[in-house]
Amino acid sequence: MALHFELVTPAKLVRSEDVHMVVVPGTEGEFGVLEGHAPFMSTIADGALKVYRTEGAAPEEIRITGGFAEVGDKGLTVLAEHVG
Repeated sequence: MALHFELVTPAKLVRSEDVHMVVVPGTEGEFGVLEGHAPFMSTIADGALKVYRTEGAAPEEIRITGGFAEVGDKGLTVLAEHVG
């Protein structure tokens, strides 16, 4: 099973892919999201998203600034103010 992950900025869709897990820098602390996670919404702190493409793989880090993360039926959507 895979988690559908989308990373979006006000200007464009940056990523849309199926991954194993994403660790998000929430304002209340980091949290990991796997397939089947309960619905959830959080504000994002400036930091790095850690994207694990497969179980046991090294994470790819994507620097983000501010925004929101939402976990729903369709997966994880990160709405970041800025990526890079």
